[in-house]
Amino acid sequence: QVHLVESGGGWVQAGGSLRLSCAASGSIHSIGDMGWYRQAPGKQRELVAVITSGGSTNYGDSVKGRFTISRDNAKNTVYLQMNSLKAEDTAVYYCHVREVWPTPYEYDYWGQGTQVTVSS
Repeated sequence: QVHLVESGGGWVQAGGSLRLSCAASGSIHSIGDMGWYRQAPGKQRELVAVITSGGSTNYGDSVKGRFTISRDNAKNTVYLQMNSLKAEDTAVYYCHVREVWPTPYEYDYWGQGTQVTVSS
């Protein structure tokens, strides 16, 4: 079982920055992709950014050039640096981690969510 703890959310004015962290702990076999998703009121959950175990990244179109995802494999932690924040970035941000076992077994874990509010 993998337990995720998120931190770093909060309130910020438009144009400001925030950094989210998500640490995985527990009985972890091997971590594959790590990522962040977000869900605004009345909207579906959407991809923000994902990073593979090898360091390849992929971003949602709306955050490209403003957000940066990174990970520390030694700490089983994923980060999301959010710059030039806009009011439309306001949402609950969820950390996602995929635990990888010998093929074909994979398990997905989600954090509890952290609120990010951007005031225009």
